[in-house]
Amino acid sequence: GSGGFRKRKHDNFPHGQRRDEKENVNPSSALMKSFKAFQLELDTRHDKYERLVKLSRDITIESKRTIFLLHRFISAPNGEEILKDSQVKLDAIRRKIRQVAQELVGEDMYQYHKAISPGLQEYVEAVSFQYFIKTRSLISIEDINKQLIFPPEEKEETMFFDYRDLQTHTLSLKVTPVDYLLGVADLTGELMRLCISSVGNGDMDTPFELSQFLRQIFDGFTFIGNTGPYEVSKKLYTLKQSLAKVESACYTLKVRGSEIPKHVLVDVFSAKTEMIDHEECLS
Repeated sequence: GSGGFRKRKHDNFPHGQRRDEKENVNPSSALMKSFKAFQLELDTRHDKYERLVKLSRDITIESKRTIFLLHRFISAPNGEEILKDSQVKLDAIRRKIRQVAQELVGEDMYQYHKAISPGLQEYVEAVSFQYFIKTRSLISIEDINKQLIFPPEEKEETMFFDYRDLQTHTLSLKVTPVDYLLGVADLTGELMRLCISSVGNGDMDTPFELSQFLRQIFDGFTFIGNTGPYEVSKKLYTLKQSLAKVESACYTLKVRGSEIPKHVLVDVFSAKTEMIDHEECLS
């Protein structure tokens, strides 16, 4: 009747019969050996994936710390020391990326791309931020990938390669175009914060440089539009918001910069950025 339990097909067989069938399975049969091999392969891939997730998390954390350090460049009296310290941190991050490259030897990187992508994006953001502070320009994906070519190290390579190949084998990892674009999009938020710090320190030139630079990046992203990956088009909103805040700062400096004391300008700018955020939420 309605509301009763549906009878399953295997309920027609006695429980003892099903138990006997399990006991009669030959573990040394070709079929069981195949399934055991599949189990071992899947477990190995899962363990590798988890190791890569952990490495990616470490890369993300250290990249964020490098970005926080670089934000002190504007206010610190010893800017060169800040850049040297950031270089040390980036070298340590690249050693982590080398471990990622080692895990991916002989593997299709795109099978594990989801595990390592967040770390690579944050690394691109940190490297491009340091490069902008040094050169006032954007680092290319080719230059980033050149820094991710690692010479062989005997202690680590001997576990994976024949000793005769130690002097010739080189590890490398390539940042994908999507990871590069997402990292650059996140960079714009850091440049907006750099603009606020510059205004607070009485630097009236940096905001106008940042405005032109961000406008060029925004124009480049609009060429991609909705034809690119979904994640890239989603970042376009944040990029547009950062550009609006920097252009608002430039407008304030141009129109009211002479009548407002420098130490008050940052408060005026912060109030205007909050207004922009509020308007964006309403629209």
